[in-house]
Formats: sequence, C-alpha cells, structure tokens
Amino acid sequence: MGEHIKLHVADHVATITIDRPEKKNAMSFAVLGDFIETVHAVGADPEVRVVLLTGVPGAFCAGTDLSDLNSVPGEQRGLRGTARERGRWWPLIEIPQPTICAVDGPAVGMGAEFTSQCDLRLASPGARFAWNFVHRGLVPDTGAGTWLLPKLLGPQRALELIYTGRFMGADEAKQLGYVLDVVPSDELLPRATDLARTIAAGSSPLSTRLVKQLVYEAFSGEIGAHMQRHTDAMSTCFRSDDHKEGVLSFLERRPARFTGQ
Repeated sequence: MGEHIKLHVADHVATITIDRPEKKNAMSFAVLGDFIETVHAVGADPEVRVVLLTGVPGAFCAGTDLSDLNSVPGEQRGLRGTARERGRWWPLIEIPQPTICAVDGPAVGMGAEFTSQCDLRLASPGARFAWNFVHRGLVPDTGAGTWLLPKLLGPQRALELIYTGRFMGADEAKQLGYVLDVVPSDELLPRATDLARTIAAGSSPLSTRLVKQLVYEAFSGEIGAHMQRHTDAMSTCFRSDDHKEGVLSFLERRPARFTGQ
C-alpha cells in the first residue's frame, strides 16, 4: 500500500479507500500500481470475505491523472499488462470475494470502470458516472466499459453513455439499475459497511465465491478474445493524434480538436 491507498480490515471486510483528495482521487501510474497490488493482496487473504471500495468523502475516482499521463510520451506508455493478465485490468473482478463500492462524488473514466467491476454499487446524491474516454481519444481503459457495461445496462444505453461521454447522475443510475440505492453522503459508508458485514457474517465464503465465478463465466462470450481486441484497441489509441490532443486540450482547458488520426 502506498500513501494514497488505505486498507482497513475488520469483521472479515477489507475496506480499500482511495485517498488523494487534491486530485479527486485520480490515478497516477504509481497510485494505480498500489491500488492493484492492494486489491490482489486482499483477494489472496483467506480471512477477507468481502471487499469494499470507496474514496475519501466527496470523491470516488476522477480517472487517470492526465498531468501524470502527459509526462510519458504516448509511444512509451504502452499497456499495463497483456490481454491475458486480467488481474492487471480487472482486479476487482478477478479476486474471488464479493465486491461493493460506495460512490460519493465523481466516478469518471477509470473510476467509472472500477464501479462496473464491482458486484454491488451504492451511491450518494452527489455521485456522478462518466465513461468519457472518447473525449480523450481512447476506448474504455480497462475493457469493462465495452464488455461489462452493455451487460449491466443493455447495449443501447451503454453505447449512448460511452459515445457521448456524458455524466449519469445518481438518480438516473438508480433508475437504470446501475446502483442498488442512493443514500445521503454521511450514511453512505455505514450503509455499505453494513451490507458488507451482512454478507461476510451470514453467507458461506465458498458459496459467494462460487456464485461470483459462475455469474461472470455466464457473461462470457469469451473474455480472452475480447481482451485481446481491447488491448489492441488501447495500443492504437495510445499512438494516436486524437489521444495526444485529448490530453493536451484537457491540460490547456480548451475544447479538443480531434482529427480521427
């Protein structure tokens, strides 16, 4: 665990908190590495029966830290793993325990992808979700947006959110069934913790792990082929002029001028 990823384990529940409020919990390469390592560690802990993901109050995860991203030339950015290293892309799905996220504030880009990777989602009224990758010349960066989101919301709604990159508010997310419930901010983490403890205390760890495995395997057309296509698309995006322009326009606080190149 690093400075910005906090872990607390009690009553068989591992609570992972993204703690980088000055950046709205945006992920630098270093912070993302710490996050993935922490998720893998709790996934391998036999005492952990449920994993709860949240951020500091008012912020869930604003996605990739583009100022950090811009410090690395596009041709050197590459990918954080091969298509077969699903634990690098979908750490929250690949661990065997049930996962819950408590979303207070924006979940944007990679942050929205993290919420899709969780099994259960609770939100505060201030929660907002956006898969805004097209605004940066990218495809959804973990592959969850193009594989999981259409299964959660249906292809048409998922594609509309991804094509436009618009924000989906908490009430709309509940109406669409993306979140279980919307609760006041000061009640969000206690409510999510109670849900996690209920599962941890009253459900067979073996059963919950098998249920999770069966559900995601049932989703699969074949994940390996999807992830190969996804990593190929990500490599193309990272080399593109559109991605460079998407990052530069964000840093210069101006509308992007995409060329499709």
